[in-house]
Amino acid sequence: MIDATQVLALTAALFFGLALVLTQFGLRYRLPIQGAAISIPASTLLFVAAAPAIIDFGQWDWRAALIFAAVGCLYPAAVTVLTFQSNRQVGPNVAGAVGNLAPVFAVAFAAVMLGAPPRWLDVGGIAVIVFGVTLMFTGPGARRGAWSRWALLAPLGAALIRGIIQPGVKIGLETWPDPFAAAFISYIVSATVVLVLSVWRDPIGTFSGDRRGFGWFAAVGFCNGIAVLTMYAALARGDVAAVAPLVASYPVATLAFSALLLGHVTLSRRLVLGVAITVAGVVVMLAAKGA
Repeated sequence: MIDATQVLALTAALFFGLALVLTQFGLRYRLPIQGAAISIPASTLLFVAAAPAIIDFGQWDWRAALIFAAVGCLYPAAVTVLTFQSNRQVGPNVAGAVGNLAPVFAVAFAAVMLGAPPRWLDVGGIAVIVFGVTLMFTGPGARRGAWSRWALLAPLGAALIRGIIQPGVKIGLETWPDPFAAAFISYIVSATVVLVLSVWRDPIGTFSGDRRGFGWFAAVGFCNGIAVLTMYAALARGDVAAVAPLVASYPVATLAFSALLLGHVTLSRRLVLGVAITVAGVVVMLAAKGA
């Protein structure tokens, strides 16, 4: 039976997938760094508004807070910019497929940082999910367009950072088990980072331009905020090896929302097989929890 940790991880995957697709609309009006300067602060404002009612500041832990702040220097700041850039260059589906390598990095770093080597069933589930998503968006029938292999560096870098921060957040949550506080602190730092970078690069463009871009990126920020919060909540309850692969199934959600909102997904045998294999990998991970 699916438990709360798995529901939270899959909810994170759902909202990460939706955010990737909505980003396509925002990028029609804003550059990636400008979009990040809208989406992350928008999420941060929601966290700040809700913090007094949700966070017990009497339980404040400086060690954990510093860990969450250090995470915020990279996540979601750097990951958001890299994801927007890769989305612009290769589209949401390929960006999602390459980003699916995050659980491999996450589990590897968790084994080193937390001394928590994965079980064989976890390894099997990760392998199946990675293979399934890769199958969905690669091969002879894949639409590559005009981008080169160098364009894959952005989503690969985002996957690496996601892999690093998950065990890092887990360490902080072991000291202060408050996922909302973790998201609250990391988002404040990330919002500061992206605003400084955006203003430094383009002080006028950061706060001007087509207003439609503001709306789309605010929606992206809302989705990413929910995704990060539910992922942190899952990490507070479960192991990195159990959470990361389920979160990494978000390309299935990306594909579904692409078909619904963008309308340019063509079903093929390879695509259907990739979805089936990815879902099978998720089932393996769910079974691993109860094994």
